Formats: sequence, C-alpha cells, structure tokens
Amino acid sequence: MSTARLAWVGAGAGCLVLLALASVAFGNREISLHELIAALAGDANGVGQAAVAARVPRTVLALLVGAALALSGATMQAVTRNPLADPGILGVSSGAALAVVIGIAFFGLSDPYGYIGVATLGAAVAAVFVYAVGSLGRGGATPLKLALAGAATSAALSSLVSAVLLPRVDILTTFQFWQIGGVGGAEWDRIGVVAPFLLAGAVIVVLSGRGLNTLALGDDLAAGLGTQVRRTRLIAALGAVLLCGAATAVAGPIGFVGLVIPHLCRLVVGSDQRWLLPFTAIAGAGLLVAADVLGRVVARPEEIEVGIVTALIGAPFFIWIVRRQKVRAL
Repeated sequence: MSTARLAWVGAGAGCLVLLALASVAFGNREISLHELIAALAGDANGVGQAAVAARVPRTVLALLVGAALALSGATMQAVTRNPLADPGILGVSSGAALAVVIGIAFFGLSDPYGYIGVATLGAAVAAVFVYAVGSLGRGGATPLKLALAGAATSAALSSLVSAVLLPRVDILTTFQFWQIGGVGGAEWDRIGVVAPFLLAGAVIVVLSGRGLNTLALGDDLAAGLGTQVRRTRLIAALGAVLLCGAATAVAGPIGFVGLVIPHLCRLVVGSDQRWLLPFTAIAGAGLLVAADVLGRVVARPEEIEVGIVTALIGAPFFIWIVRRQKVRAL
C-alpha cells in the first residue's frame, strides 16, 4: 500500500510540474516550447521573455496558495471530524478578509506583514466563533451544525466587507478583484513576505499528522492511547488558521479548494494523515494552477479570476457531499 501511495505522490508531483509549465506558457499570448525553454534559461528577449517573467511569480503564488488552502481544509476536517469543513464554508476566509479590509479602511494598513497578521487574527476569531456557535445545543459540534453556522457567519462577514468598502470608492476600486480571490499581479516581494508564514503553517500541520490520526478514533480512545487531545487539536488548528490567513492576505478569499481536494485525495491515498496531507498539498497546488490557466484561456484576452473558477468547480461538489447520507463525520 505504501508503494502505491508513493507512486500516486510521484504522479501528482509530475502532473504539478506539467501544470506549472502550462501556466507559464499559456495566457494572452501563447509561448512556444522553444520560447519557453529559452526564456527559462535566460537566453530569450522580447515579448516571450516579458511574458515568462510576469507569469513565473504568478505560477509560484498559485502553487503556494493552492497548497496552503488544501492543507488548511484537510486539517480542519481532521480537527473537527467534519467532512464539510473548509476555510470558506466555515467562514474562516471571510473572517480574514474582513480583518484586512477593516485594517485598510480604518487604520491605514499597508505593511505586508500587517496584512498577514490581521488576516490570521481575523481567521482565528472567525474559526472560534463558528465552532462555539456550532457546539450549542444537543449533540455538540455536529458536521451539519458547523456547516450551517459557518455558512451564516460567512454570509454575515461578507456583507460587512461590502459595507466597509462601498462608501470608500478608492479602496473598493483597489480591492474589488482581491475580494473575488486571484493570483494576478503576483510579485516576488509579496511571495517572499508570505512564503515563511505558509511554510510554518505547513510544517505545523504535517507534523501533527500522527496526532490527527488518533483523533479520528474519537477523543476518549485517542486519550487512552496517550494523545493529548486538546493540545493536538489546538496546534493543528493553529497551523490551519495560519495557512488560511496568510493565503487570504496575499490572494484574497478563494473558496472550495480546501473542501474538494481532501475528499478526492482520500479516495486515492486513504485517510492516513501522514500521506494525505502531503498529497493534499500537491493536489491543491495543481488545482489552483489549473484553475488559473483555465481562467486565462477561456476568456482571452480577458481573464476570469481564479476564485470564480474554483467556485464553479466546488459548489456542485459541495452539494454532492451534503446529499451523501453516509457522510456524517470523519
């Protein structure tokens, strides 16, 4: 079984490389294979070189954000044992977005590290609020109650974002595309700022894999096996919130990546978090890069923001999951 899983991981990594090359090659102007190789080697000049120079940081950002959102979703599902958990559905992305918008509108926030800090704080507050509301009443935090609480919170926070932005035309114009979620306009400076935070969050959740496996057995049995349930859940949730907050700060709220990818990856490598989390990161990066390429190609010479493409993919998948009677908890 480990050999099969390793083969899947290798195949996923290979597909990811091909998607990254496609992301660099396709856009408003297609680049031939010869031009692409020459540009990557630094031997090309002119339009081809300029196109590659603009698309490479965009591709890298899409890889990082896709992996971060997928890891965040997989970890939230494991921590809450809720198959419907996702940064967007649970309102975590909306909390990060609202915090960033408030920081910009009322406090003149412009520092990139400030963006990440307030986005992470907003994501954490939203996550705690949704979990608290979903835990009320009989049965505690059931998947359905968490999904409903998250959907209501996400709608309320999105409305607050609009309420803050609408009277401020200058901010609205600047961040209207950020609200949708996208990786256009990526710059190496922004990537350099956010990459350490995404790396830290990824390390936290991957190292929590063994503890997350025991949480799937139930809190009582996990505690009997020597797992410190609260600490494991808190540390893993911290990593997930950091991933979601940093990704939202740099790319805006992008939904459904953290929902779709973990479910598909479980069908391939199973539920062992030690394999699932790395494979989820690869698949999430691939999905966001593919969605970005699709958005650039189908509407050429215009673009469809990647947040819209992932919503078109993820919404039917979410409905399918909800309609499955047997999917109640992980």
